[in-house]
Amino acid sequence: MRMIRLLVAVLAAGLMLPAAAQQLTQAQVDGQARALETPANSKIMWIMHELADVYGPRLTGGPNLLRADRWVVRTTTSWGMKNAHLEPYPFVPERLHHAVPGWANRLLQANAIAPFQDQLVVRSLHWTPGTPGPVTAQAVLIPDPPGLSRGSFENGRFLPAPQPTQAELDAYFAKYAPVVRDKIVLVGEYKMVPVSFTPWELRRSDTQWDCMLGVLAPDTAACKPYQRPRFRRFPQPAPQAGRLNYREVSAQLDAFLLKNGVKVRINDAHKAHGVIVAYNNPSYDISTAVPTVVMQSDSYGRISRLLGDDIPVTLRFDIRNVTYPEGRRFNDVVAEIPGTDLKAQVVMLGGHLDSWNNATGATDNAAGSAMMLEAARILLAMHAHPRRTIRVALWGGEEEGLLGSLAYVDAHFGSFEHPTPEYKNLVAYLNIDDGTSKPRGARVFGPPAAAAFFRQTLAPFHDWGFMGAVADSSRRTGGTDSTSFNQAGLPGVNFEQDPIEYQPYSWHTNLDTYERLVPQDLREGAAEIAAAAYALAMAPEPLPRFEAAKMPKPPKPVDPSPQAALRSGQKN
Repeated sequence: MRMIRLLVAVLAAGLMLPAAAQQLTQAQVDGQARALETPANSKIMWIMHELADVYGPRLTGGPNLLRADRWVVRTTTSWGMKNAHLEPYPFVPERLHHAVPGWANRLLQANAIAPFQDQLVVRSLHWTPGTPGPVTAQAVLIPDPPGLSRGSFENGRFLPAPQPTQAELDAYFAKYAPVVRDKIVLVGEYKMVPVSFTPWELRRSDTQWDCMLGVLAPDTAACKPYQRPRFRRFPQPAPQAGRLNYREVSAQLDAFLLKNGVKVRINDAHKAHGVIVAYNNPSYDISTAVPTVVMQSDSYGRISRLLGDDIPVTLRFDIRNVTYPEGRRFNDVVAEIPGTDLKAQVVMLGGHLDSWNNATGATDNAAGSAMMLEAARILLAMHAHPRRTIRVALWGGEEEGLLGSLAYVDAHFGSFEHPTPEYKNLVAYLNIDDGTSKPRGARVFGPPAAAAFFRQTLAPFHDWGFMGAVADSSRRTGGTDSTSFNQAGLPGVNFEQDPIEYQPYSWHTNLDTYERLVPQDLREGAAEIAAAAYALAMAPEPLPRFEAAKMPKPPKPVDPSPQAALRSGQKN
């Protein structure tokens, strides 16, 4: 009997040996990640093909995004990931307080009939109606109504546009009502986009990255050439008594065009090289607008010049847009590599899976989603057994206001001021969302020690161009999904990337397709992210967070709001 017990003990110990042997060192993971992301071994371009070619575009609330979500569940499960599932949330876009349906464009044909014949390149404005079959009508051009311009930046200062009174806007409508009735209407004077003699950069130099990541002080001579103004949103002008703001003018213009039977509204893309960016009807209600398209600036300019010469122009449109009531709820898609002894603690990898409808959403953000999926796949392929759970979450609704990530954080973590039980268990959230480039740096919400962890962990990838990490303390949301975690006081990490045609060619545009991808960058990005995720999952201690007394204050009090409750599914 004693011999049997001894034999059982030996066998049990032997069965445990393979698991212990599979406890990979960080150097082994780094090396295997590189080996698995060669052209022969990587699966990332296949993932990109599926997300962009098969399921793109992936507009929130539409059927393509739902199909892509389900593909992720099937695929990650086939790889061996666990708990793959969809998490539904109400589709409540930014600035609204009610759920809206999904939308899709099914047919879009635009032609010039006279005095020239040509196919016109346009994109349908999201959440606008289609035409009742083909429509042909004379084109007219009207100037923007007063107050439709937001203003301009001059010498670094924002100069708001004058806000009109209701009487001034009524006078505009009275003047142009007989002009637009039953016509196809170009709204806004054409402004030629000048030829640029300053090419957009593809790669940032190492020196520029040193300046961006704080290795070099911004005021040093080496950094001065790179002090370009960053992208800025137009600030909201202060309300003026008795005057109309931009949104009020825009809504009244839509109603005016509807009332006068306008067949189609045309907006100028106002971008060079045929680039089009079409966003959305602000109300997300197709009954509030006429069929609306955004036209390539080249064609808009040609037509406007002909009209300026009093030459009649006849156009033909056939637009079929549909709405999806079931799209009032959208999904985040989640899958995990379960941890071992620290499985309650979670390292999250994510990016938004949704896109605009202008192309297939390849660089924004199928590329980021694919890097996160591929990072998880190669960790499974090398039989890594992380101590902490590694969770991939791909968000819906990012383009409409970070909806998926905000809802997830609300539901699972709460905030520093109002934490849920899960709040303490999130180690970090890693995010990538700026095109086809590999990570060149990381912006880490947390104390300097948190940024130092990423500098040290990814230093072995300096030969691939990873330049370092910088600590961040802002709790403002905006730009990308890592800020949804930052606003809650959680360690959100955004990987910074080279531009590589993202600006001005593929970001939200009709050129955002598979052809804009750089396969080598995607492969290297997936390997680097896998290495970072494994390091976080295996570290003796979680990533350092701000101490309670040093937690940055939110821009406004963090309290459960009706909109947050609606997003997180507590109300319908």
